[in-house]
Amino acid sequence: MVLFERNCRAFFCALLALSSVCAQGGAGPQNAPVNGNSDSGGPSVAKVPPGVILVKGAWSSASDSVTPLPEDGNVTKNVFEDPYFGVTWALPPDWIEKYKGPPPSDSGRYVLAQIVPSDNFKGPARGSILITADDQFFSPLSAGNSLEYANYLKDHLQADYQVERVPAEVEIGGRTFTSFVYWSPVAQLHWYVFGTQIRCHTFEVVLSSRDTKLLEELTHALNKMILPAEQSADSGAVPVCIQDYARGENLIARVDPVVTERRFNTVPVRVIIDKQGQIRHIHFLSAFPDQAKAITDALHQWKFRPYMRNGQPAEVETGILFGRVPPPAALTARDHASK
Repeated sequence: MVLFERNCRAFFCALLALSSVCAQGGAGPQNAPVNGNSDSGGPSVAKVPPGVILVKGAWSSASDSVTPLPEDGNVTKNVFEDPYFGVTWALPPDWIEKYKGPPPSDSGRYVLAQIVPSDNFKGPARGSILITADDQFFSPLSAGNSLEYANYLKDHLQADYQVERVPAEVEIGGRTFTSFVYWSPVAQLHWYVFGTQIRCHTFEVVLSSRDTKLLEELTHALNKMILPAEQSADSGAVPVCIQDYARGENLIARVDPVVTERRFNTVPVRVIIDKQGQIRHIHFLSAFPDQAKAITDALHQWKFRPYMRNGQPAEVETGILFGRVPPPAALTARDHASK
């Protein structure tokens, strides 16, 4: 159940974010002795500092630190900003980011920010603001737009949830969003969902609370969000997003990655192809370090036909799956919308 999974993810995010620092690849604290001798000459074992989680395994990474990533959403001085999506939003008074979200999922789901009331908040009921994004290249739903995505959620609510407002188009910050409202009579909790398409992602803001007046106030505050113009994809300011571009006649030369250790995970990779047909940026949503290196070495040898837009070469952003490819969904959001 997609909707139930969404709520579980949010709960998991809160649990995961109880740590203040996440270290990749099992890296310990700097300058700490590991399985060696301490300054006193005796044997010592590095201890994990309080509030630190050590992670070994598949993780998100990128080929450079300059190109913005979808997961770069951050709250600084109470302003949420994500340079990849071109979104900036000054949070309502007395709302803060308390926890950081987890890394991207294999299906391309991002938790960009989790916003909650501060200790100074005054009101009859508290609530939460969840800012997420779903990568359309890797999502099992294959929703073509936010309306298809919202309709799929509406038609797959569990029995203890009820629709309050059917999906409809609204305008937020000068951009078209799809709004969808549902609630749980048992929990007396309401969810206001707002989604739009930005760079082949469904960018979503989910407001939840028992206080509908608070939710209406937060909805009004969303109009202060600064968003990219809907025609920005045609302006050349960002790459053109094209599903499955890295195949067929578009791909002139391909070198397969050589991975020495056999693994069984899915490796979703988002790439940006420059105007000359070379891959200039590689973003791994989830990969082991050896996989990332082998795939990076191979992708730098791939060659594409330059993509032409309005008679001029343009950059392309697309997704490629390596490793274990997940089975197709039985019914996608797009298929469901056509029935």
